[in-house]
Amino acid sequence: MRPAITLIALLLAMPAAAQTVVDGDTIKLNGTAFRLHGIDAPETNQACADGWPAGRAALTYLRELIQDKAITCEARGTDRYGRTVALCRADGVDLGGAMVSGGHALAFTQYSAQYIAQEAAAKAAGRGLHMHECMVPWAYRAQQRAEQRASR
Repeated sequence: MRPAITLIALLLAMPAAAQTVVDGDTIKLNGTAFRLHGIDAPETNQACADGWPAGRAALTYLRELIQDKAITCEARGTDRYGRTVALCRADGVDLGGAMVSGGHALAFTQYSAQYIAQEAAAKAAGRGLHMHECMVPWAYRAQQRAEQRASR
């Protein structure tokens, strides 16, 4: 049996209490962290220039998407932090697509072109991040690292 099928079968059997949201693009199921494939959400403490708490909003939105739903994840690889990168679904709904469509994450085109159309639609509709002056998450992280190095 393929590893992805085995993983899906195991996750289907998980109780809802074993699912948590780590941040806007990472969920934890029975102790295993899954980084949502193809998207990048603001860091939890990231706010936009106008003060909108983008990271907290993304975390809350993802929490709402998985609440009381059966979660399945199909592994796509492992990231540099040891998290399994996966295409995850809540009752069949692609979580990455929902996050990008809702304007709470961006298509992470460095790794996938899967959500470019959803991002364009969210931007055109002015949803979430696209209503605010927000730094893209990867630039925000780079800025935070540079500031940490400078303060040493």
